[in-house]
Amino acid sequence: MWKHHTKLEKHSLPLVIAILIVVSIGGIVEIAPLFWLESTVEEVEGVRPYTPLELAGRDIYIREGCYTCHSQMVRPLRDEVERYGHYSLAAESMYDHPFQWGSKRTGPDLARVGGKYSDGWHKDHLVDPRSVVPESVMPPYAFLAEKALDYRDIQDKIRAMTKVGVPYTQDMIDNAKDDLETQADPFAAASKFQARYGGKVIQRDFDGEPDRLSEMDALIAYLQMLGTLVDFSTYEAKAPENRR
Repeated sequence: MWKHHTKLEKHSLPLVIAILIVVSIGGIVEIAPLFWLESTVEEVEGVRPYTPLELAGRDIYIREGCYTCHSQMVRPLRDEVERYGHYSLAAESMYDHPFQWGSKRTGPDLARVGGKYSDGWHKDHLVDPRSVVPESVMPPYAFLAEKALDYRDIQDKIRAMTKVGVPYTQDMIDNAKDDLETQADPFAAASKFQARYGGKVIQRDFDGEPDRLSEMDALIAYLQMLGTLVDFSTYEAKAPENRR
């Protein structure tokens, strides 16, 4: 066998062909089973599309490059689970286009940051990171509190999400602007808004400035939602049952 191996090493063309054959076999073994599955993502109770305000906050998160320093994926490793909480589920990212798993952590993972800190803490952290985390190297984002949120195109954004499979209804699209304003107003009637997005959806003034709707409102609303949709006290992983 080693003689044949030596011949391959000495002749580039047969070596390239052999590599392609091996890679093709490996690819088929990994990819072929997916054709017998209707979905590779386990549906989990509680996971829902973003509200219009959360979607606007996610876009600000992406615009400001937060994903370059913060991941949103807790790996199933003991040290990560003990630090951040339950490992991330595929279903938690099923409505993310693009997903925010990240590739490095200059700052901590944010997959479970929702509800961990108060709105005031998040605002202080964004305005002056070192006021709450002295060792932070994060730049300040104080301008978000002064910049009014432009949501004139929120209906178009939600409509675009439906094109990539996010199950927004026509009712959600039609009421996107009203729902965005309702979520940031703790005194607004929320029964219809909650009917569309669930009774657990957070409704309050996120930036502490009730007279204006800022980009800070949207970003904090997004952060406070992360990791809160699934009740991990009752969640149990299930074996796939959707084979054809």
